[in-house]
Amino acid sequence: MESSSTSRYTTVADVAQLAQVSKAQAARALGGYGAVSDEVRSRVLAAAETLQYHPNELARSMNTGRSKTIGVVVGDIENPYFSLAMRGIYDTCKAGGFDVILINTGEDLSTEIDAVNVLLDKRVDGMIVAPVTRSPSTHLKRVVDSGRPVVLLDRKVPSLPVDTVVAEMRQVSYEAARHLLDEGHTRVGYISSLDVGGLDFTVDLDLGSNPVTERIAGMRRAFDEGGVALPVDLIRLGAGKRHSIGDLVDALLTGPDPATAIVASDSVIALEALAELQRAGVRIPDDVSFLMFDELPWAGLMTPPITVVAQPVYDQGVAAAGMLLRRIGGDRSEPEHLALPSRLILRESVATIDSPVDPVTTGAST
Repeated sequence: MESSSTSRYTTVADVAQLAQVSKAQAARALGGYGAVSDEVRSRVLAAAETLQYHPNELARSMNTGRSKTIGVVVGDIENPYFSLAMRGIYDTCKAGGFDVILINTGEDLSTEIDAVNVLLDKRVDGMIVAPVTRSPSTHLKRVVDSGRPVVLLDRKVPSLPVDTVVAEMRQVSYEAARHLLDEGHTRVGYISSLDVGGLDFTVDLDLGSNPVTERIAGMRRAFDEGGVALPVDLIRLGAGKRHSIGDLVDALLTGPDPATAIVASDSVIALEALAELQRAGVRIPDDVSFLMFDELPWAGLMTPPITVVAQPVYDQGVAAAGMLLRRIGGDRSEPEHLALPSRLILRESVATIDSPVDPVTTGAST
């Protein structure tokens, strides 16, 4: 017959009995709160090790007010951006003694609301969220009102007074567009998964507060300075949602005034776009130039190597987690809005064509 210590979960009462102390003393020693002597703490910890005791995290959080966990809500964990940011978050939180609960929303607002509610029910000490929308978010406000800190990753919600961590996009996008213009490309296609109510892109379309808004603003500045009209007809939204990436690539290359360069808004789009170009027998950069956001190892191994905008993704995760842990630790200073620098890495996927725009200094790295 199994002993009581192995037939059920070991409780604080079991530890207290073996250590020959009261249940309250054992709970304080195990939970690290309240007054307890060194001698009692040693006996309790020894008993806990003997019984292979694992604390009931919910009960401990009720006693201490802390669960030692944080929640992370992201849009698409298959996107390498979020995977790498998550690694930065996890490494930082683990070093700080916190566990991490990750929930993926698929960029769906109702799923994000459910995720936040689940994390509140699990009594996480704070949350890092890559919000689906910049609209007034009552579910995120509820987290703030509960006293739990929130840090927004990659995107902002202007109405929410919380910390944010993003990658600087406007300047580096200007540099990327300026590079394409310097090489003679005025017909530049841009493919993004961002979907704004099923609408096609227009210059007055409100894209919200997100990296795509900053990227297109940077591109527009470069075109304006070059005296060239931004090719609005070549900016395509809803990739992988309303439209297949393959269809968008085909449309950019077969229209009456086709793109001479394609910009992929993230590495997921880039990989599918490159596959479509290969299937169609389109050569880079001979037939079309190519530039992508996100630096992944395979980008530099392609033939030719791909010119990229490299974001400090891991560092963004580290910074977001660091901010959150400071808030959990009692930091009540004004919200911080951190934009980490990105950089343009020039490789061989952009060719020179006739009639380049007068060059300017971009500060791009090679």
